[in-house]
Amino acid sequence: MALEAKYNAKQIENKWYSYWMENGYFHSEVDERTPYTIVIPPPNVTGVLHMGHMLNNTLQDVLIRRARLQGFNACWVPGTDHASIATEAKVVAKLKAEGIDKTTLSREEFLEHAWEWTHKHGGIILEQLKKLGASCDWERTKFTMDDEMSASVVKVFVDLYRKGNIYRGFRMVNWDPQAKTTLSDEEVIYEEKQGNLYYLNYKIEGSSETLTIATTRPETILGDTAICINPNDERFAHLRGKKAIVPVCNRIIPIIEDVYVDVEFGTGCLKVTPAHDENDKMLGDKHNLEIVDILNDDGTLNSNGLHYKGKDRFVVRKEIVKELEEMGVVKKIETHLHKVGTSERTGAVIEPKLSDQWFLKMKELAQPALDAVLEKDVNLVPEKFVNTYRHWMENVRDWNISRQLWWGQQIPAYFYGDGKEDFVVAENIEEAVKLAQEKTSNANLKATDLTQDPDALDTWFSSWLWPISVFNGILEPDNKEVNYYYPTNDLVTAPEILFFWVARMIIAGYEYRNEKPFTNVYLTGIVRDKQRRKMSKSLGNSPDPIELMEQYGADGVRVGMLLSSPAGNDLMFDEDLCKQGSGFVNKIWNAYRLIDGWEVSTEMEQSQSDVIALQWYRSKFQKTLAEIEDHYGKYRISDALMATYKLVWDDFCSWLLEMVKPPFGEKISEKTYLEVISVLEDNLKILHPFVPFISEEIWQHITQRDSQEALIISEWPKMNSFNAPIIRDFEFASEVISGIRTIRKEKNISFKDAITLSVLNSEGASKEFDAVIAKLGNVSELNYISEKLDGALTFRVKSNEYFIPIAGAINVEEEIAKLSEELKYTEGFLKSVQGKLKNERFVSGAPEKVVALERQKEADALAKIETLKSSLEGLK
Repeated sequence: MALEAKYNAKQIENKWYSYWMENGYFHSEVDERTPYTIVIPPPNVTGVLHMGHMLNNTLQDVLIRRARLQGFNACWVPGTDHASIATEAKVVAKLKAEGIDKTTLSREEFLEHAWEWTHKHGGIILEQLKKLGASCDWERTKFTMDDEMSASVVKVFVDLYRKGNIYRGFRMVNWDPQAKTTLSDEEVIYEEKQGNLYYLNYKIEGSSETLTIATTRPETILGDTAICINPNDERFAHLRGKKAIVPVCNRIIPIIEDVYVDVEFGTGCLKVTPAHDENDKMLGDKHNLEIVDILNDDGTLNSNGLHYKGKDRFVVRKEIVKELEEMGVVKKIETHLHKVGTSERTGAVIEPKLSDQWFLKMKELAQPALDAVLEKDVNLVPEKFVNTYRHWMENVRDWNISRQLWWGQQIPAYFYGDGKEDFVVAENIEEAVKLAQEKTSNANLKATDLTQDPDALDTWFSSWLWPISVFNGILEPDNKEVNYYYPTNDLVTAPEILFFWVARMIIAGYEYRNEKPFTNVYLTGIVRDKQRRKMSKSLGNSPDPIELMEQYGADGVRVGMLLSSPAGNDLMFDEDLCKQGSGFVNKIWNAYRLIDGWEVSTEMEQSQSDVIALQWYRSKFQKTLAEIEDHYGKYRISDALMATYKLVWDDFCSWLLEMVKPPFGEKISEKTYLEVISVLEDNLKILHPFVPFISEEIWQHITQRDSQEALIISEWPKMNSFNAPIIRDFEFASEVISGIRTIRKEKNISFKDAITLSVLNSEGASKEFDAVIAKLGNVSELNYISEKLDGALTFRVKSNEYFIPIAGAINVEEEIAKLSEELKYTEGFLKSVQGKLKNERFVSGAPEKVVALERQKEADALAKIETLKSSLEGLK
């Protein structure tokens, strides 16, 4: 069947993706082959495809398709993350729009709504990934709230608690007032913001004297329980043992002494608010200070906020400053640039808050994961991230793993009394009852006497088990799947979750499998626009990936994404890259259309030019294959694509097909045709990871193939030695051909007119490509001469000089005038360059590169002058 003139991306993509799915090419089962495994960084269940996903998943698909072709048992496990905070926020917003307040619902009722939302919106992103061509093992799709996955999380919590690694503590935590939950330190983003520094005067009890404190958060004075001075600061020696009065609330608070206060910073007097600052809490514990919490969970003030009760913290900040000014308490206000912690999830300004939370001790658990990276058992690509990783792991803090949410794995702790320690930790209620009976020596305790902790576990406490739990390796540690597929091979992810997820997966791997979860971590860059801004919905600078694929085809977008995505470096995305990718796909299509349209002769002999052309291309292919393998080995996927791109576009399409193409109306020898098809098939194999759809379409069109012969499961080309001299000889020959074409173009000599070419062969170049030169240059006669030829046009390739007799093809007088003008200009240019090089101050003072460039200009000008003079002599 004849090929369509235009490549129909949408039709072909739908056809082959369906074919691959129907034949189960993506599915993997344990067998005798070596496994190659990737687990997808699970996107949020509520998410939709964005440019970061496109880059990340294209890279994964390239790796998995190549591994499949290499004969590995390739397994790419897909799935989604339940995303506690994000999903709960969406469900709460949906309920609010329907006039339902979450607080009026029971946990079970809310979870019904959450599951309904998840079933309706969840998994959209996975369907979108199929449009991209992602060859995931969809039969293995996991969700972090699946029964088996949740049971794994609960089992690990119980295990770590019993090992003494999980504890419950009343600590200062990061509180997100919008999501109304705690966050781990890694989920807080610190941003520099312009604010104010307020200098406030506090009265000293029993005197008219005042002291001055400075604060960025005047609303928190209502929670002050002390003023602290440095015992070595003589300025405030007279305040020792005295008390101060907090403005507005008139609370009398002690003036304490501690070397923690920096005498050089601020006023030297520090307000201490233990409920709202981590450092103040440490001072409070040390000096047994009262703790006054002024904030509700939603960031409004509580009854300790007096007449500001119920108002938002930022509203109160403005109003209390006004009140303090009216009271004469404000000494001065300065603008102040300081770092403000914001929620990675909601963007809300974080409040330090004292709360009973669950924590995981990290220091001891982190050590094997730190050693694994430093000792190269786990490779971070690029290596620049190793120091960042080491710094974080060496300074790791205990992980706050509890969240004040209902959507997620509920913490398996069961309370049976009023005391803080009146709880047991168990995998289920039955086990909890037994433990509670033992702990209380009360055999009459029953399930209704126990209350499970309402909090959920941090989402990352689910996903840190991902490479193990997707193969059920927590519940069944010795099952055949986890023993076969784990550890996985490569992880492709973003640097911003190096600690959220990657480090924690490595920790979990050593804790629960006593080995690494993966060997290589390929860290992608951030997708940015041409102005280097991160692509985001809020900026409106992020194109819709689905629309891009509609316009440029999935293969075109894949190529566009990878053309400029070096590992660890940001990708400056420009839609023109997708246009370029689409152009490449069309080039491949048109090249095959050309081949497919040739008429084949079984009787024709293979020409000498075809023989040498195909020998050259096989060697060039092998040389490029070696380069590609090296790039893949170093995770330079963009470079692997570029090497493939140049091989196919330049060497195959622009050179080989031109060399073997039969003249118009003539046939091609069967031997040449079959060899061209053979090298085309090799091209399709190395193209397939990058452009799977068009490569499969052409592969299947070449000949009738059954399901066992599809390109997706064919064999990656074998690496062989190659003929380096023939590659060098062709490079020389290609310059000769370009020289002929340049003269034809400049002198307006029609390509239909055959020419004679004479060579003054002073360099002794190979004659192997003479037949190719003759064909591509339409040379009727190629002679080797021992002296220059008069009356001819001339050009040089290295030290060889080539002559084309003019034989009336051009106006000699016009040509002499043109060459004379060019010679005059070039001689003038040479004089100016040599003037610079004779100037000692320039040669000794200019950078070495600049001087070298001038010397190269001199050499080029001298060579050009020699050629121009030779051409003029030949015309006179």
